[in-house]
Amino acid sequence: MSGTHRVHAKIIMNFLVVISLLFMFSACSNQNQSPHPPSSSKKNKELKNHFAHFTVAQWKLPIKVPEGEFFKICCWENSSQIIYISNVDKSSNVYRYDFLTGESKLLYKSRYPVVTVKKSPSGKHLLIQSSPSSYEGTITVIDNEGKQIWDHSIPSFELSIEWNPYNESELLISAFKEDWSFKVFHLNLDRNDLSELDEPQPFLKWINKSSIAYLDWKNNDPVLFAPLEENQIGNTKISPVFDKVYQFGAFKDVLFTITVEKEDKTKAVYSFYDKGRKLIYSFKVPQLTQFSDWLVPFYDFNEQKKEFLDFQPLLSTDKDTYNDGFQLVDYDLKKKKRKLLMEGMENLPISCNPSGEACLYGNRFEKLIDLNTQKIHVLVHE
Repeated sequence: MSGTHRVHAKIIMNFLVVISLLFMFSACSNQNQSPHPPSSSKKNKELKNHFAHFTVAQWKLPIKVPEGEFFKICCWENSSQIIYISNVDKSSNVYRYDFLTGESKLLYKSRYPVVTVKKSPSGKHLLIQSSPSSYEGTITVIDNEGKQIWDHSIPSFELSIEWNPYNESELLISAFKEDWSFKVFHLNLDRNDLSELDEPQPFLKWINKSSIAYLDWKNNDPVLFAPLEENQIGNTKISPVFDKVYQFGAFKDVLFTITVEKEDKTKAVYSFYDKGRKLIYSFKVPQLTQFSDWLVPFYDFNEQKKEFLDFQPLLSTDKDTYNDGFQLVDYDLKKKKRKLLMEGMENLPISCNPSGEACLYGNRFEKLIDLNTQKIHVLVHE
């Protein structure tokens, strides 16, 4: 073979090698690429995994409100996201804030001032309560992307709303007039039905899928205790649950009561029961007297962990003269253990995230407690 032919052959051979390599790289690239772009839920999951190692101390603070003036934080949407309201003139915006990314997402713009927002038990829906006037309340239900599901106005001076934790398509709505007379409504979102109920008391709690409980204050006499009773929705037959209860609360599969120790009236007794009314756990705490009854400090319940957090005074005395601060205490209902979290606290509203690492704190939930470091952070600089 001549030199010229050898050069041509070498050039052709190099060309074929390059072509082969290009095909190989192309094939590898195609194998690595998904045939379809990742879905939004997959992206969110990947983003969540990316930030999973972030501690509360690394969260993006403070919140920068995109529009309007900060009004208040309403609730946790999950362990690292909250829902808050800003006021814009006479209207309001509802935002989701992500502590991991430091971003606010607008979920809903209301023509009227928004009073509060409540998350459904699963977190799939948000209930927005707005106030077109002093004598009217509007309830709007949206999904977690902001799509409107239901909207209705109810004549009222004040509203009290309870999601059904066993079936979140159902809610109880108590509408008060200015003289505190009331009407109770049952809302079924699946059937788009709002019906009035004949209930003797306005402050109702779901205790199973179809039954509600309430303290039956039968008259206006200044009594300190009332029987705890229950009845099924739409059924006037009443069943007694406990006698002489001072206050009660209900969470999914857990009912708790506050009574007073018989031998020592200066101690409150907190008792927790399962859905079969079997006692799970109880404890006693000092209590503060006020005018004609006792102060019940703020508390929160972590349904995921079955942990009860509350503020406790150091001693029993009169509320107006007490100035020794409150302890923040955690009670683990599963392990039946008490854990002191923080001392010298103010008795203010508190709401903790599902992971139990952080709590919203304050009258507008404008502060954040890092339970790992016991530090309190200001969420919004006004």
